[in-house]
Amino acid sequence: MLDALMSWIESHQTLTLLLAGASMLTFIGSILALPVLVASMPEDYFLDAKRQQSRLRRFHPLVYLGLRVLKNVAGWLLVLCGILMLVLPGQGLLTILVGLVLSDFPGKFALERRLASMPRVMGAFNWLRQRAGRPPLQAPEPPLTPRDR
Repeated sequence: MLDALMSWIESHQTLTLLLAGASMLTFIGSILALPVLVASMPEDYFLDAKRQQSRLRRFHPLVYLGLRVLKNVAGWLLVLCGILMLVLPGQGLLTILVGLVLSDFPGKFALERRLASMPRVMGAFNWLRQRAGRPPLQAPEPPLTPRDR
């Protein structure tokens, strides 16, 4: 199995170098984008029970649609690159996370709230916000477990 992989890499050196380069660019972009995205979130982002209306809605409907499509294409491209980075050099999990943040899919807001209710995740978010000089995010209520109901 390993011999077959090494043989494929040797026979596709240009593609392998392009993927490694894309992996490094995506890694650097992810590292730079994550603090900006977290710092730009409103303090009460996770408190609402329902998704807030997109700030992109203030644009003309065609511009809104184009920006939304572009955002989703970029997000899912990052998810795909992140999956590839799980076996190539780079931060695959971080890239997948940034891609999911950019993408729209059913249940995304509930997933975001569930992740944000974890103290370690919220601590990391607020550390990034503190470094940017922004007030801390307000944590959502933890989801109810079947025992709590």
